[in-house]
This record gives sequence, structure tokens and C-alpha cells, in this order.
Amino acid sequence: MSQSFDLIVIGAGPGGYIAAIRAAQLGFSVACVDAWCNAKGGPAPGGTCTNVGCIPSKALLQSSEHFEQAGQHFADHGIGVAGLSLDLPTMMGRKDSVVKQNNEGILFLFKKNKVSFFHARASFAKALDGAYEIALAPMSAGAPAQVLIGKQVIVASGSSPRALAGTPFDEDKILSNEGALALTKLPKRLGLIGSGVIGLEMGSVWRRLGASVTVLEGLPSFLGGVDQQIAKEAKKAFDKQGLKIELGVQVGAISATAKGVDVAYLTAQGESKTLAVDKLIVSIGRVPNTQGLNAATVGLALDERGAIVVDADCRTNLPGVWAVGDVVRGPMLAHKAEEEGVAVAERMAGQHGHVDFNTVPWVIYTNPEIAWVGQTEEQLKAAGRAFKAGTFPFLANGRARALGDTTGMVKMLSDAVSDEILGVHIVGPMASELIAECVVAMSFRASSEDLARICHAHPSLGEAIKEAALAVDKRTLNF
Repeated sequence: MSQSFDLIVIGAGPGGYIAAIRAAQLGFSVACVDAWCNAKGGPAPGGTCTNVGCIPSKALLQSSEHFEQAGQHFADHGIGVAGLSLDLPTMMGRKDSVVKQNNEGILFLFKKNKVSFFHARASFAKALDGAYEIALAPMSAGAPAQVLIGKQVIVASGSSPRALAGTPFDEDKILSNEGALALTKLPKRLGLIGSGVIGLEMGSVWRRLGASVTVLEGLPSFLGGVDQQIAKEAKKAFDKQGLKIELGVQVGAISATAKGVDVAYLTAQGESKTLAVDKLIVSIGRVPNTQGLNAATVGLALDERGAIVVDADCRTNLPGVWAVGDVVRGPMLAHKAEEEGVAVAERMAGQHGHVDFNTVPWVIYTNPEIAWVGQTEEQLKAAGRAFKAGTFPFLANGRARALGDTTGMVKMLSDAVSDEILGVHIVGPMASELIAECVVAMSFRASSEDLARICHAHPSLGEAIKEAALAVDKRTLNF
């Protein structure tokens, strides 16, 4: 006998589990179905973000930063470290523990909010009169198949790493983000194809731990989507750290060898080269997870990339079916998925859920961190919009000096006439935290003068935001 719910959510990643909880808070009976398994075969809700993405990568970034600080920077503080060594299994164990805590936290939240959780793979079975039949293939051996009926459905099935044509991931020598987060031995030579968020973060982890890391990027500019003044500042820091980044390359044949992987490529100058590495991480983007949903069975429309077609409110072409997160248009960011999940649940309840894509922050958790919100200088120039710009270096910030981390700057862009903030771009310490103030300011359509007039604690890194706002009017006080 099938169970019926007001809402069935397919996927328990950031978009799915948040949508399920918000819908339950609004009085809907909710089921959430997710197929992720932990090492023991049990449920592991949280999607890519929790299991092989945001959370484990930040755990390793933190651990590797401690290692590098101890080895290279503690002496500056009068702290001597003798016999520094790397215990990679313990480091990986801590990462796994952090992931497990997040998995268990989501299961607890489901229970707290009375969301029925099913550890299974979900697919559309048929459209009914005013509802949908969802087939569940259980992840536990021997467990019976089930059928759920939902008046409404939210698809939040996430995304998967995109492989190079003809070069599938084996997670041994040719790695996706999943394999890059599960290495059991430090590679002496590590190659990365793609210098996006995942590539730079993974490259940073293993460089800090002692690997020689080379990044091959096809685009002629570094971090092409980032404000280029900020991107250039970041690249100077990465170059100084020893992260080798080659731009404008054309990757050719990739061959697994007895010792590792050989990557043939052409440099930007047309020179033929081969990069020999122990492990190769391929980080060239992600693709929506729609295979296995049986979308055609109910006529759910997909685009040429395999993403689910939705309108501005995340409605699909089917009545009562919605989709959020990586499986639809827009940036593949966990927090964007969460906001869409909340908005859809509220729209289902007759409320006015809203997501402003203009104020979605982006972060790269390298050292220095890179964070931004709004438009870049290049975008404003291309649009022909008159603007003012102000910058302030962390070199002139007292807290940054005390931290011993003065790399980078804050850059603020505002409208030349109204002074409304159009974009803020940060490279430097704790940029991921500092950007939140700028998101709030832009959400309320604040001006640079508004931020310049707000009292910031001293000494704090946040003072760099205030000083950049002052710099828009050419009146910084500390630089």
C-alpha cells in the first residue's frame, strides 16, 4: 500500500532538505527521498555539499592550513615546532567525522520537523489526477521497493562532476572532487585541469601538505568571472605560494601510466608539453543529475544540458512539480539552492518566496580567500554603466597586521550618480565572512556612503569594508 504526502522532495542536498523542512514548518506533510550512502551503506543526507563537496573540502582546507601555519609561520610568533609530521589518516578521519556530524544533524532535523525520510533512489512512475506516483528503489539490500504518492513534488537531485571527453573518472589516478577528497597518500606531483573553485581549493589543500601542484587552465585569464583586479591579486599570492598555474592551454591526450598520469598539452604560445603527475584532478564543471528520474515518463521538460526547465519561480512545465538547486539554471551554489528551496515551499503555501540572484555571494576558500557579490568592473564597463570604485588594502588594516595576514584588498563599486553599491569584491583574510555585510547592504540597496558612516569595531577586518566605502569618495582615513 502506497503512502501519500502533500509534498515529496527528491534529494536531500542543501536545496532538498531545506525545502522539506520549510514545507513541514508551513503545515505540509512531507517526504524526502535521498540515495546517498555512507561507508557502511547507511543514509547520508546532505548531497554533494555535505558528503564530497563544501563540508569535507573546508575540513581539509582547515587542517592543511594548520599544517602550513605550523611549518612556515608559527616561528614569526615566537612558537617553535620540532618534528612536524603529517598524519594523513587522522586528518582524513577528522574530515569524515565532520561529514558524519552533518549527516546526523540533517536526520535529526527531519525528525524534529516531522519530515518522513526514505533512503532510496526516487523516480517518476506516473502522473495521477492531481498527484504523482514516485517509485522508490531502496538502497538497503533486501528491502522492498515502495511507491509514494505526492500532490506536489520538488526535484532537488543536484549535480555530478563533468568528465573530459574520452577520459572517465577512475577515482584512482584520474579524480573528480570525490576522489580528490579521499586520497590515502600524499601525491608528490598533482595535476589539475581547471582553475575554478574546486580546482583551486583542492590544489591548495595538497600543496600545503607538500605536493607539487600544477594547474592547467584553458581560459586565457585567471578566474575570468571574478573582477580582474581581484583575480590578479589572488594569482600573485598563489604564484608566491608555489601553486603553478598555466593559462590558455589546450589539453590533448591523457594517458594513465604505471607511475601515474601523463597529460599532453599546448601552451598559450603553441609549445607542446607533457605534464607527468601521480594523480590528476579534473575540475571542469558539473552536470545536472536528471538521469534515472524517468522525466520522460511524465513529460518533465529538460534542456539541452539535461537540466530541468523552470520559470523564474522554479515551476516546471508540469503542474505541481518544482525544481531547485544544481538541477536547474543559475549558479551551482549550495546557498542558492537553499534559498530556492525555502522560496518554493513558501510559494506552495501561497506566500511570496523570493530569491535575488543579484545578491548571491560567491566564495573561494583558498588562502587568501576570494569572495564577491554583485557586478564586476568588467561587467559594468560592458554594460556602459557609469560607476565609482574604491579599494583598501589589508596591508593598512591593524587586525590583518596582528593576524600576520595582510594579503589582498577590498574593492567596492557604486553607481556614479546614486552611489548605490553595485558590487563588492574581496581577496584576503576571512573574505567569506566579510562578504555577508556587503550582501546585506546590497539587499537593502545601500550606498557606499551608508557603509562609510557605519561604526565598525576596532581593530577588525571589517574596517577594511568601511575604508573601501570611504575610498569610493576618495576619503580613506587609514591609507
